[in-house]
Amino acid sequence: MRPLPQPAREAMTLAPVLHALGDPVRLELTRRAKDHPESTCAALAEGLEVPLSTLTNHWRILREAGVITMTVDGRHRRIRVRADELGERFPGVLEPILRVAEEEPL
Repeated sequence: MRPLPQPAREAMTLAPVLHALGDPVRLELTRRAKDHPESTCAALAEGLEVPLSTLTNHWRILREAGVITMTVDGRHRRIRVRADELGERFPGVLEPILRVAEEEPL
């Protein structure tokens, strides 16, 4: 599996991370990815009424902000939330946001 470009932990900045998590669809995708590591993009987006082109853009924003890592596995893209790296860079930011997201349905 080959990883797609993403920022190094040291290069992550808070504004893009918060922007990425500020959209309800991206927040839901991140929550699902955290609960199901190494799932595919398609599996994590199942049930969301969002066009494929829009989902692709959401995944790109999450990856470029450093919220997720995406690896190519044949025809699939596997997603993992960079929770440890985000926690080291921005302690206490990700967990409360995802906890609140669980309580707010999309």
